[in-house]
Amino acid sequence: MDSATPVVISIGRISGGVRYNIIPDEVEMAGTIRVLEPAIHEEIRGKVRRTAERIAEAAGTTAEVEIEGQTLVTDNDPVLTRRMEPTLRRVAGAAGVREVAPMTVAEDFSYYQQRIPGLFFFLGVNAEGVPAGAAAPNHSPRFFVNEAVLKVGVRALVGLAVDYLAGPQ
Repeated sequence: MDSATPVVISIGRISGGVRYNIIPDEVEMAGTIRVLEPAIHEEIRGKVRRTAERIAEAAGTTAEVEIEGQTLVTDNDPVLTRRMEPTLRRVAGAAGVREVAPMTVAEDFSYYQQRIPGLFFFLGVNAEGVPAGAAAPNHSPRFFVNEAVLKVGVRALVGLAVDYLAGPQ
C-alpha cells in the first residue's frame, strides 16, 4: 500500500457497561473503513483486525473483530461528467462549479454506480460569506443550510435530467 493512499477508519459508536465505575465484561465498537482504492480494502481490514487483537492480547484479554460489508468508492464517471458539466455551469455559473480532490466519503450513491454510470456533486449551502471548507461539516450539530441555495439544486437536477434525456442515448 502506498503511504499517500488516503484511508479513513472511524469509530462512531462505543457501547459497554452499565455504570461509570464498573469495568464491563464486554465493549462493542462500530465504525467504517473508507478507502479510495478498493484493492487495498482487504489489507486495511487485516491491519484493523491484527491491531485490535494485539492490543487486547497486550492487556491480557481477547478481541473479536467482525468487519461486515465494504464502503464502496463514490467516483464520477468521466464520460458522464464531461457530458453534464455544461449543464451544471449553465445552472450554477462558471464560478459555481469546481472540481474537488478525491474524498473518502461514505455514500450510498456508490451502490447505484455499481450498476450504472453516476455523477455525484455537492451543492454548496454555506451561509453567505462563508467560504467552502470553513463551514461546519454536514454531520455536525453546527451544520447550517442556506435554504436559498436549494433552488440551484433543484434547477441542477432538473437540468441534468432534461439535458441527459435530450442527448445521445
